[in-house]
Amino acid sequence: FPVTITPNVELRAATKEDGKRTISGHAAVFDKDSVDFGGWVERIAKGAFKESIAQRDVRALWSHNIDFVLGRTGNRSLRLWEDDYGLAFELELPDTSLGRDAFASIERGDVSGMSFGFEFPKREDVQWTRGETGKPHLRTLLRVNIFEVSPTAFPAYEQTDVATRDAKGVLEEIEREWTEENGIYQKRQADIEAWRPRI
Repeated sequence: FPVTITPNVELRAATKEDGKRTISGHAAVFDKDSVDFGGWVERIAKGAFKESIAQRDVRALWSHNIDFVLGRTGNRSLRLWEDDYGLAFELELPDTSLGRDAFASIERGDVSGMSFGFEFPKREDVQWTRGETGKPHLRTLLRVNIFEVSPTAFPAYEQTDVATRDAKGVLEEIEREWTEENGIYQKRQADIEAWRPRI
């Protein structure tokens, strides 16, 4: 499944009057370009999460590890909503060693980023726009079927040199499928996603 790191977000840790530890901030931001994935960048459209967060029981994990569950929307320990900036959240951490360690790491600033996991988008949920000469192509996520959010140690997208070179090779192959119709990037979605950098 694709994973997207949300750069430049403020992640806040607080202890409420009743002693419960919470973290809050944004798990995703709207209308901001990702780093270059080797010829293309990604952007999330406003409203992309609205349908998904209303229907799904989204989990909060520690660094995408399904063994380390911090909360879920099903029991309201995790709250998700869209605002003008992006996908906002508030998470009430469990009173466990994992919850206390997570709070300490975030409060001290060791962990400062947020990330989310989502299912491969359908063709109609994505819009591709050809980049101008020398500029990367743009993939806009119109609808995102999210199933988890995670605090992460990495505050921005990460790519290895090998991943970048491979992505460029795949992009060149898929580029041949481009058509000029409405500036939409006609491609095999699975091929692009298979080379998406994993965090």
